[in-house]
Amino acid sequence: MASAATMTTASRPRMPHALTSLLSRLRRPGITAQIFIAVLATTTVVTTAVSVATQWSFHRGFIGYLNEQAVARMEAAVPRLRDAYARNGSWDFVRDRPDVWFGLVGVERLLPADGTRSAGGREMMASDLLGAGRRMALLDSQRQHVMGFPLTLADSEQREIVVEGQTVGWVTIATIQSATDSAALNFLGEQHRVSLAAGLLGLAMAALIAAWAARRLLAPLRDMAAATHRLAAGAYDTRLRLARHDEIGRLADDFNQLALKLERTEAARRDFMADVSHELRTPLAVLRGELEAIEDGVRAATPDLIRALQREVAALGKLVDDLHVLALADIGALSYRKSDMDLVELIVDEVSVMRNAASERGLALTFEAAQRPLVVFADADRMRQLLHNLLVNALRYTDAGGEVRVRLHRSGKEVCLDLMDTPPGVPDEALERLFERFYRVEGSRGRSTGGTGLGLAICRSIVEAHGGRIRAHRSPLGGVWIDIRLPAGGQATVA
Repeated sequence: MASAATMTTASRPRMPHALTSLLSRLRRPGITAQIFIAVLATTTVVTTAVSVATQWSFHRGFIGYLNEQAVARMEAAVPRLRDAYARNGSWDFVRDRPDVWFGLVGVERLLPADGTRSAGGREMMASDLLGAGRRMALLDSQRQHVMGFPLTLADSEQREIVVEGQTVGWVTIATIQSATDSAALNFLGEQHRVSLAAGLLGLAMAALIAAWAARRLLAPLRDMAAATHRLAAGAYDTRLRLARHDEIGRLADDFNQLALKLERTEAARRDFMADVSHELRTPLAVLRGELEAIEDGVRAATPDLIRALQREVAALGKLVDDLHVLALADIGALSYRKSDMDLVELIVDEVSVMRNAASERGLALTFEAAQRPLVVFADADRMRQLLHNLLVNALRYTDAGGEVRVRLHRSGKEVCLDLMDTPPGVPDEALERLFERFYRVEGSRGRSTGGTGLGLAICRSIVEAHGGRIRAHRSPLGGVWIDIRLPAGGQATVA
């Protein structure tokens, strides 16, 4: 039984993939189709509404025009009727005489080609403005019907006939509500056909414009979506090239900036992992080799060897501590205990500590302050760490016989700390990268003077955490100028 059911299911014809895809797109149209349908539907509704309103207004105006012309004809007949009554003294001359009546109201009489009267003795009356003459009627002074249209409707137009100051009659005309004359109907039909053709042409143009607008607007978005997919897949070199100056162009520029930052971040991540592994591997390899040598009896555990091993352990500890500080700074968990403090006093203490190290390297270390005290709202320990890292970096990379100069002054609401040194300097393109993690200009990890490459990165984190900024320039002394700006705090007094 199960086998039969399986065979029945398998034997069902499968829908072609192309048809399935088409039905899926119809059920869930893309944004291009949605915009096209929305624009076309809006245009269709507006065009239809305008066409209907125009036809209604035109028809109503046309009927009004015809009624106005008929009333004008009726008013033109009033003087003729008045004169005819004055000559005859009553309406008997026109009663039951259509030829006289139509002559008075301005409708010509037509006879057959042979000049004889038609059967029944009635003449054929020429067609006038939708039968205005046939819709007019003559009433006597008692409003009794005399000649013409047999009915007096509620909406009929009426004009009084006055002879020698007395009302002797009335002339009326029944207004029309719709065109029934063949010429008028042909005219209205032509107008309808023209309006329909114009509406269809407008819809066709709207469809073309909607299709063009949808493609024009969404083509760059499709390119951007494809680029986003590539970027999400790890192709960080993806860029958009859209020569536009509108919102889409700005969005493309932002996308390119994001892609560039992601590319740099990914490169920095890879460099960071390589640098961390290198910085950890080197001291660990030294420690392992020395310990194995001691274990094998190749080397004796002399005080000098132990001190060398301690230096490697200290280097490892320093690297781990720096990484920990940067990790805390990245997640905003690095603690700061800020208070108003005199930055001059702190720099004097730190320069005094580092002056011996400067002398050993044959360098002059000087400090000058434009005023005292210079108060900042900061964490004293972090400020001391900032100065220590800057001075160590400057002393390490300044050639012997040079100078490291520290200056402190106030500019407006900022306290400015400048640290300048003598050659060697760094290339201009390297100045912006000095504060990147593990970045060193010489690119060598084996130099004896090289540090971990994290000191300046920590300096940037500390400065930014205090609401300041740090930049690197060419030094007037020929080396590097580290320019730090910190918000002033407290009430600094001028010396």
